[in-house]
Amino acid sequence: MSGSDAWNASGVYGTPGVATADNVPGARAGTANWADSAGNLWLFGGDIAVSGGLAVASVGNDLWKYDLANQQWTWIGGSSTPNQPGVYGTKGAASPSNIPGAREAATSWTDGSGNLWLFGGIAYDSLGGYAADINDLWKLNPSDGAWAWVSGSNVNALTSPAPGVYGTQGLPSTTNVPGARDSAAGWADRSGNLWLFGGYGYDSTGTFGALNDLWRFNPGTNTWAWISGSDAVFASGVYGIQGVPAAANIPQARERVVAWIDDAGDLWLFGGIGWSSTAAGMLNDLWKFSPATSLWTWISGSDAFDAISVYGTQGVPAASNIPGGRESAVGWIDPSGNLWLYGGLMYGGSLFSELWKYSPPTNMWTWVSGSSMPDVAGIYGTEGTPGKSNFPGSRSAAAAWTDAAGDLWLFGGAQQDTQGGGTLNDLWRYHP
Repeated sequence: MSGSDAWNASGVYGTPGVATADNVPGARAGTANWADSAGNLWLFGGDIAVSGGLAVASVGNDLWKYDLANQQWTWIGGSSTPNQPGVYGTKGAASPSNIPGAREAATSWTDGSGNLWLFGGIAYDSLGGYAADINDLWKLNPSDGAWAWVSGSNVNALTSPAPGVYGTQGLPSTTNVPGARDSAAGWADRSGNLWLFGGYGYDSTGTFGALNDLWRFNPGTNTWAWISGSDAVFASGVYGIQGVPAAANIPQARERVVAWIDDAGDLWLFGGIGWSSTAAGMLNDLWKFSPATSLWTWISGSDAFDAISVYGTQGVPAASNIPGGRESAVGWIDPSGNLWLYGGLMYGGSLFSELWKYSPPTNMWTWVSGSSMPDVAGIYGTEGTPGKSNFPGSRSAAAAWTDAAGDLWLFGGAQQDTQGGGTLNDLWRYHP
């Protein structure tokens, strides 16, 4: 739909607030992304390509909107120059001068009122400190473009590591706050609550590592509640019996998972890079959490690291099909409640390009499209024209949205093939 079919393309910013056909975000990976109530696609920051290559700690705080109606990008705010500090203002007060610091691997949500929320990541703080984990929570009102710093610290772990303040499990408190972290999963439920799981960051003692804590934030009361999981890093998982919810069940500590929320309000997560005190590896386990019962259920996949894909026949669902272990894939949920999964990074550093669909009623995966071979280039076809042979190619850490019509959208990420690699700024649309 837009962007370049080459790696490490520069952005074209134009004039802030003005949409043009020439505007486009530069190539990047690990960006925060949202879909607003009007169906527009938004993205913020990420690890960006600079001067033809991905520089160390070149992260952005530029905010972009893609209008589906006119198919144009608008640079909304933030800087066109990387590595900018945050401007926090007064906690709880929105201001046009506020802006989160440049960052990657943050967590993002859209609430029921259409506000866009941003948490943590590897960020530059209010002091301009070199990128490190942070636990700041921000809210953006898309109608006026004003950010508000809502909770957490305005300095990152380089200045002052922020441990989690867990309080009593299940009880919200104004003093509770998740520890600074990056690469966590997020969901927004229909009651307006924001949910946060895992990532890599700081536990209750200030120890740095992988996490499996589940948090709920209530925007109405501005309070966090620790719901489940451990308040210590590198916690082991308890899988129980596949398909059976149990109070003891819990996914192990992990980061860079795929997360979905269904119409019933249940939270789903898949894979990621899992950690223990002695080992790490790629996971392909699918989990469901019921907020109504506060119980986790291991749905499918393996309880071991680095499981390989079982593809079956393309387009045909089967009980034996399963995506292999991976991290930094992206996902969508369609209007029929199917969970979709694309790409990701596998054990050994290769990248996937397959598109998968999971049907919760049948508990079956379907390999829909893409290659079963790693590290393959995309086939772009003609910009704006759908084609059966088109596909985006292997990539990880992309951005993803579902629009009101149920189409799936994919932007950028990190890519490699037999000729090399880099980051991308291509925007794709898939019609299921």
